[in-house]
Amino acid sequence: MSRDAGAVDGDVVILAGGTGGAKLARGMADVVDPTRLAVIANTGDDIEIYGAHVSPDPDLVSFWLADQIDERGWGLQGDTFEVMDALRNLGVEVWFQLGDRDLAWCLERARMGAEEGLGPTAALARLNGAIGVRARVLPMSDDLVRTWVRTTTGWRSFQEFMIRQRAEGIVEGLEFRGAEQARPSAEVLAAIESARAIVIGPSNPLASIAPILAVPDIRDALIAAPAPVIAVSPIVGGEVLKGPTAAFMAFAALECSADGVADFYGDLLDGIVADENVARLASFQTDTRMDDAAARARVARQTLDFAEALR
Repeated sequence: MSRDAGAVDGDVVILAGGTGGAKLARGMADVVDPTRLAVIANTGDDIEIYGAHVSPDPDLVSFWLADQIDERGWGLQGDTFEVMDALRNLGVEVWFQLGDRDLAWCLERARMGAEEGLGPTAALARLNGAIGVRARVLPMSDDLVRTWVRTTTGWRSFQEFMIRQRAEGIVEGLEFRGAEQARPSAEVLAAIESARAIVIGPSNPLASIAPILAVPDIRDALIAAPAPVIAVSPIVGGEVLKGPTAAFMAFAALECSADGVADFYGDLLDGIVADENVARLASFQTDTRMDDAAARARVARQTLDFAEALR
């Protein structure tokens, strides 16, 4: 894709969902000034439960950026689960687990929306200010979009599929309900338009990134953006490190490889970072595993350098 050169001093924008995108965002915060980092996060996984508005992907990114992620890989470090235990004692079916501090965070988000009229973008900005996150974590839209998955047992919301159904069964359908009518926030569009580099994180292309791209104005903005668009492949050594990415790739008839990832994103991409070469696309070959802080920063730096070489 031919692009005009953008401003060198623009922001780095990451599209993220799940652990891979959050880890890359954390690594990028060590490479660039965090105030020049914007992360556009998937909200298709959001769920209203326990009177709270839970937004797993934006919160995952936020907790990683605040260095407060728990060693489980989700939730807040050292969180307790007394509310969940109390609900069970009252006979409530607790199928969606939230720590006490995590629940407080999500209850406050719901309160800000109900009582102050704040949308998800403004509410998350206030929450992140309270924990010292300097980067902008931007929900993909303030409008309601929900991911639904169909297997042989029927349609399920994404969280029911992942948690209640344990992501079991063959994926036979995927919908992003509300996406066509949704619009990105002004903050999302501004970040894309002023970016020096746009990076699609090593997230599940179908379940985590496709909901973002399903919002029409976001896809259009990415196509029109002067910055190069680079994907980091979530496939390492021919395997998926985490989550049901392989099942979703199979549903879309895509090879579970960097080539399959490139096929999915198509003409949106200017290049790809992967542990294997992609012949038909500019590619940078490296170990994309991010098991520690040094690896996260290395992958972030290599990705940014590669993007800037393609300007």
